[in-house]
Amino acid sequence: MADYVFGANIIENLTTGMYQDSKVIYREYIQNACDQIDKAVKVDILRPGEGKIEIWLDYDKRTISIEDNATGISATAFEQTLGNIADSDKKIGEDKGFRGIGRLCGLAYCRGLVFTSSAKGEDIISILYCDALKMRQMLEESGRGKKLTANEVLHAINKFERRKTDDIDSHFFKVELIDINLENKDLLDFKQIKDYLSFVAPVPYQNSFLYRSEVYKHAKDIGAHIDEYTITLNGEQIFKKYTTILKDTSGKKYDDVFGVQFKDIYSPDGDLFAWMWVGLSMFQKAIPKINQMRGLRLRKENIQIGGEDSLQKLFKEDRGNSYFVGEVFAVDKDLIPNSQRDYFNENPARAEFERELRKYFNEELHKIYYDGSAINSAYKKIESYEKKEAEFKEKETAGVFVDDDHRERELKAVLETKQEAKTAQEKIERVKGKADDLMQKVISRIEIERPMPVITVTVPPVSADPLGRNAKPPRRIDRLSQYSKNERKLILKIFRIIVSATDSKTAEYIVSKIEEGLQ
Repeated sequence: MADYVFGANIIENLTTGMYQDSKVIYREYIQNACDQIDKAVKVDILRPGEGKIEIWLDYDKRTISIEDNATGISATAFEQTLGNIADSDKKIGEDKGFRGIGRLCGLAYCRGLVFTSSAKGEDIISILYCDALKMRQMLEESGRGKKLTANEVLHAINKFERRKTDDIDSHFFKVELIDINLENKDLLDFKQIKDYLSFVAPVPYQNSFLYRSEVYKHAKDIGAHIDEYTITLNGEQIFKKYTTILKDTSGKKYDDVFGVQFKDIYSPDGDLFAWMWVGLSMFQKAIPKINQMRGLRLRKENIQIGGEDSLQKLFKEDRGNSYFVGEVFAVDKDLIPNSQRDYFNENPARAEFERELRKYFNEELHKIYYDGSAINSAYKKIESYEKKEAEFKEKETAGVFVDDDHRERELKAVLETKQEAKTAQEKIERVKGKADDLMQKVISRIEIERPMPVITVTVPPVSADPLGRNAKPPRRIDRLSQYSKNERKLILKIFRIIVSATDSKTAEYIVSKIEEGLQ
């Protein structure tokens, strides 16, 4: 039976057609480097913690370099290891990568791809030059009807070389992207790449995340290991950018994470299936996008799967995921990332994983953010009443009201707000009455930050003097005593028309402007 032919288009599917976001090249190469660091530790080439991955961006030269100090690849295995496609000896459930296709991803974004490696104890440095531009040209020809096989394309673009080295103790693997495509300049943007790696890469939490010790302790208590590696970008170490501060769209703090809650999921056999931590806040609103850490992030081997919204579909409401900060660590070996690494392959393990998370998300977490949001809205109504009452008293004392009708309209608005505040207070008490232990933590925090005010109306009747004298309070027209009685009557009539025809804020602005012009 003749060998099957793989057409050139399969290479396009594995390079330009595989990923929607060019930044995934960093994830793919880091993933491979992490696997090799793990192996280097197992065979005593490295001690735990000695492994490192260095990424260098050169915007002017348009190059990217990603190098690790792990096992490297021996000279005898180099050509076969890098020349063959989808023929990796990695194992599902043990290694972070296993398909043997990730190294091709860089071919879509540069003019040339260079792999360089040396293994400990060898005096040879092995090099593979991949002509990415030629690959794309050949794929274009194939698309126009010229029959080419994948084998023909790979032989045409790959060039293997060796050179001697005196440093036989050296062990490394380096990939370089040469002459990055002009349309992919984001790959050379230090801030963008740093932000991307800060959530995608398997790195430690930054010191400003006050609950990192609790996360580490919980992982240790349940026998889970969080893979972490030293990864630097232009010499700066990368950390997970979790913090306790939540900012509004203007960049100002509006809430904070005051604690973390853990959830562990076990299989029917009692094995750890997945676990997660969730940040607790007052849940005032969906967390704005300015907070890069928002959303429950899905991770396997501590590498992010997909983006911030990978788990959004498991909430009953689309907005649900955006109320939270946290991470879900998939543990079970049958939770296998798909080829794009944006979710898991469909299998019984994934179905069980989704079933358990849906239950937790839509019973416990939904209740927390829904009731938390409701309580905060209720507090806002109470605070709105307090503000309106204070404003009324201030206007009364300052003689802002045009006449008694104007005062009564303003007082009616205060009393309506009071009723809304009373209803809001009743709602708060109802939520508190049915709250479980987790919700009680949120409520306690809200009560500390926003003490419950006493709802009373203390504005004086029309006939009383706010200063204690038995006389009517001053009126706005009294400020224009320099005008004649008839003139003041006309001005008062104009003021009355304005306050009756517009809302309070607009009326106040127009009347004050008229007063400025008349004085």
